Amino acid sequence: MENAENKSIISTGSSNLAKTEKLLSITQKILREIKPQYESVKIGNQEWMTRNLDVDRFRNGDLIPHVESDDEWEEAGEKNQPAWCYYDNDPENGKKYGKLYNWYAVNDPRGLAPEGWHVPTDEEWTILINFLGGKVVSGHKMKSVNDWNDWEDNYGEIKNGNGDNSSGFNALPGGCRHYDGFNGIGHGTFFWSATEDDDYFACNRYLINYNGNVSMNSYEKLDVFSVRCLRD
Repeated sequence: MENAENKSIISTGSSNLAKTEKLLSITQKILREIKPQYESVKIGNQEWMTRNLDVDRFRNGDLIPHVESDDEWEEAGEKNQPAWCYYDNDPENGKKYGKLYNWYAVNDPRGLAPEGWHVPTDEEWTILINFLGGKVVSGHKMKSVNDWNDWEDNYGEIKNGNGDNSSGFNALPGGCRHYDGFNGIGHGTFFWSATEDDDYFACNRYLINYNGNVSMNSYEKLDVFSVRCLRD
């Protein structure tokens, strides 16, 4: 009798374990199939995320290296390796401004943008800017209504650096990183495009507190900027 009871207990335990494993497998499958939802806004015929990208994995699941020191950033640039960081290496900044990426992460064939999204080309940035009235006024429409530092004009008058965010784009002044350090938080924001100039430089767009422009420049691919994604 005792042996039969033991067998019954073992059998029941095995059955419960099998049920637990099956439930875990189903749960994991559901979680894999659930696609993250991203806040977005339609501007003209384009749909943009309203927050900077904040992922630490490529689309295929591979981890993007998290780099902090100046030496590590310089090495990543020399080896054309993808990398990301928080401004000032502070995760609290990430909650507000997202992550900063070098261009090698932007251009990695594993895909930086989540499924259904992509890093915009310089041409797609131009479409947005033209729709908002051109480079001289579009920045004011894209900048958030707070967090941008005031600035002093040539006559000593203090000016407000915020925008009106009438576009809904909500650009925040998250600053940037060069291989030798951080700068610009509160004063500006820099967005990578997917368009390269040559082996060493790629196009970006940036907004500054002291005007309403959206400017285009070409920066070294080892520089570390924000990424804003566009719907496919």
